Order: sequence, then structure tokens, then C-alpha cells
Amino acid sequence: MVPDNEDQEDNKVYYFFTEKAVEVETGAHAIYSRVGRVCANDMGGQRMLVNKWTTFLKTRLVCSVPGTNGIDTYFDELEDVFLLHTRDSKNPVIFGLFSTTSNIFRGYAICVYHMASFRAAFNGPYAHKEGPEYYWSVYEGKVPYPRPGSCASKVNGGLYGSTKDYPDEAIHFARSHPLMHQPLKPVHKRPVLVKTDGRYSLKQIAVDRVEAEDGQYDVLFIGTDNGIVLKVITIYNPDTESMEEVILEELQVFKVPVPIISIEISSKRQQIYVGSESAVAQLKFHQCDMYGTACADCCLARDPYCAWDGITCSRYYPTGTQAKRRFRRQDVRHGNAAQQCIGQQYIGETLDRTEERVVYGIQHNSTLLECTPRSLQAKVIWFVQRSHEARREEVKIDDRLFKVDLGLLFLRLHKTDAGIYFCQTVEHSIVHTVRKITLEVVEEDRVDDLFNKDYEENVSQKMPCPVQSSISQASRPWYKEFLQLIGYGNFQRVEEYCEKVWCTDKKRRRLKMSPSKWKYANPQEKKARNKAEHYRVPRHTAAS
Repeated sequence: MVPDNEDQEDNKVYYFFTEKAVEVETGAHAIYSRVGRVCANDMGGQRMLVNKWTTFLKTRLVCSVPGTNGIDTYFDELEDVFLLHTRDSKNPVIFGLFSTTSNIFRGYAICVYHMASFRAAFNGPYAHKEGPEYYWSVYEGKVPYPRPGSCASKVNGGLYGSTKDYPDEAIHFARSHPLMHQPLKPVHKRPVLVKTDGRYSLKQIAVDRVEAEDGQYDVLFIGTDNGIVLKVITIYNPDTESMEEVILEELQVFKVPVPIISIEISSKRQQIYVGSESAVAQLKFHQCDMYGTACADCCLARDPYCAWDGITCSRYYPTGTQAKRRFRRQDVRHGNAAQQCIGQQYIGETLDRTEERVVYGIQHNSTLLECTPRSLQAKVIWFVQRSHEARREEVKIDDRLFKVDLGLLFLRLHKTDAGIYFCQTVEHSIVHTVRKITLEVVEEDRVDDLFNKDYEENVSQKMPCPVQSSISQASRPWYKEFLQLIGYGNFQRVEEYCEKVWCTDKKRRRLKMSPSKWKYANPQEKKARNKAEHYRVPRHTAAS
């Protein structure tokens, strides 16, 4: 229910729904999204429309992407609606989440509407069928009094105490002309967000309005069909009449990828509540500390909830002392960290330090070099420095090497892939080497020989970690024999790496219970496998 004025008898209730269109002239079964309106005090008619609405009107709710030659792409199926209440209770902002009904592609769009457009459409002309072909057109005849769709209120003259007192002429017209001619079009005449990548289906939407240093932003929380909530802002550029989409967070709310069926927000508590068929989760609006300990990281995040306060990335408050305001750094619209962070901890501890890792991959097997940027807007570029080469070169993607969300995936590892890999992120001219990964390639035959040797010597009960600190050479862990077979000069560093991976108290306790799991079931069978088996594409890679 949204009031039009101070007269409560004039309050209207709005309905959002999807239906088969009746005004399509081609006879096709088109689906349209609608908004309907009825007076809150509608009592039905006295002789006509008894116990039925006498003030019901409806019109089309349009959400489309303008195309060339005036041909738009329409999103006609309504998925969800959210009313963002403002200080003016008469003028909330309406957000609609739509999907396509096309058999060619599956897409989603979010459109924003103002109540002024609603009132203009319902106070405008009625749609009418006329002529021998009964084409839909504007009704230009006489409109009875009281105007069909208006409420029995003082604002409308106060001549009728109830809709039961309405004359038959007005009720008959309302029954035969429920459709308005003017459709409802969104703000900027285009969606604020369009998703056609097919990664997931958008099901639910909730919105929070935030005051930032450079203006007001609407943060969209969008629930998907696989348990993910997207936290997004959109920025309109009036010069190019385009929308920029900034994904702030992509949260996997439920471990099992189940559809999200409800989202509720509490601006007062700064919490969002997400529901599936079997669970409810509570999330914070913001996690400013996850943006790092540098001014550049905080500004590049472009999160209107967060700002750099001179020490850390923390919650932004529109009000505060002049001293606090002077030290805040935030640029949601442009994310210009170079300008915002002058004189601040620009590089910072996390940006200044490149994380280093060593990864061992077995020849002909799949290997993943993990690297995930902190910002979803950052572009990831991989460079490699081959063994015995001084220069770096950009990694080239081919049929066995892919860039994935988690990093760089080798489907089949070659000996020539060994080297040092640099994961760089680029965002708003800020370049940072996030991770340096040394990739060592182990020959497959040596690994086979090692496990065959263990099998023949019947050492299947040998533990990968020593139970006591002092052990004899004869009972040393199997992985040390493996390291000697590798034959690399950095044996000591590799040994320390393996000690760290295998020899922890937690792992040792688990290994005592099931020591055999570190062995192949039958190494002889493994050796007899067809070599082509090493070239199988991993199931998860083939599916993607």
C-alpha cells in the first residue's frame, strides 16, 4: 500500500504479477509483466461487480535494453520486486528483477521505477479495442464520473461514501476498460543491471541506500539459484547514458548450492537475512577489514560502506568531526586510488609484500596454480619466467592451459612448464604482483618406480611421518626417498616444505588410524594402465 496524499481513504494497493498479454494483435501468447492498482477501501458494486473489485486497473511494466533501429530486447517475466522506502512515504523507489521469456538466450535485468511514473500511467488514457479488427488504441470517448479507478474519498469530491454508491455507468466502464494505454518505463529508460552470462539464475533482490563521500548509492543484494548472494552497485554515466556495474562481493551463503527463496534486510542492524527451503543465514552489510591494510586496496574496493581512515579500512559514517572527515579516503564513482591516497599508506604491508609459493606437479597430470584477486574488478595477468631465462613473458592460453576463477589450470603438465609464475592484478592503473609461484615438474616414471619399490618391499604400513623425533635411516619416511629421486639442488628446501605439509600432530593422529591410505591399492595395476588415461580431462573442467 502506497498513499497518494494525506487522505487515508484515497490509499491505493499495488500488485505486481506476470500474465499472458491480451493486447497482442498477432495472436501470439506473449507474456507481460504488470502492475495493478486497486483502492484500499474498495467494497465492490451494489448491482454490478458485487463482491468484486470496481477500481482495479493495470498496465504493462516495461524493462528493456534499447537496441539498434529502435528494436528493444525485453525482459518480460517478473522474478521479484523490492520497495525501497525513502523519507517521503508517498514516493518509494521500486526495483524489479526480470528474466527473459526467449528460447534463444537466458538473461536477467533489474529496472528501477519512480512512483511519479505509476501515477502518470494510471491517471492517463485507457486502452480500448475499436474498429472492425479490434485493434488496441487510446480511448478517446467520454470518461464517466467518478473516474474509473478512483477511490471513494474526500479528495475525489466526497460525493460517494463507498464504491457501492458508484453509478452503474462508472462500474460498467471499469469492468470493460481495466487496461491503461501508457506502459510504465524505468528510470533512464534502461535497466541498471543486465546479466546474460548464464552462470546462475537471479531469483531475489533487496536494496539498501547508502550515503557515501561522493553521493548516494543503492547497494543491490541479489540472491541466485545456487546459494550465492551478489552485492552490487551500479553507477550511471549521464554523458554516455550507460551503466557501470561494480560487483563488491560474491558470497557463497550455503555450502550446498540451493536456491535462495527470500532476502530481508535490516538497515538499522546492518544485517541481511537470506533464506532457502531448509535454512536461514545472517550476513553483515559490509566487511571492510577484508579489503586489506592499505589505502589503495580500500579505495579500489569502491564499497560505499567503507573508507580509509588513515590507519585501516573501516566503516564509513556520513557524520563525524571535521578531523575525522579530513582523514577519510573514499572514491566510489571512480576508484581513483592514486589521487585519494596521496600522503597515505599507499602501498601498505599487504601490497608491498608478494606472497611466494612452491608448487610440485607430476608430469602429464593436471595442476592448478592458485591466485584469486581481492577485488572482483581487478584484471588478472599471468607472466612466466622459464628456467635459465632472465626475462618474463605473458602466459599464452591454449588447449591444455586455461585461466579460471581460481587461477591457472594445466590440464596436462609438461616438463617445459617448469618455471616461476607471477600473478599480477591490474585495476585503475594500479599494478600489483599478488603471488609468485615456483612450479617444479616431477617426472612421472620416477614416481611410479618409487611406489612400485615400496610395494615390492612390503612397506605399506610405513608412516609418512615419524612417530618419534629420532628415527633410523632404515625407517625414514617414504617421501624422503621420493625427494632423493627428484634430484633437484634445492633438496633441503623441499624437505622442509614436505615436513611442514605432512608432519603435523593433527595429521599424525589421523594417519595412525588409517596408514594404508597413502599407498596405491595395487601399484602393479597402476603401472599397467593405458598411457592415454593420463590425458583425460578432469570432470569439473569438462563440465565448465
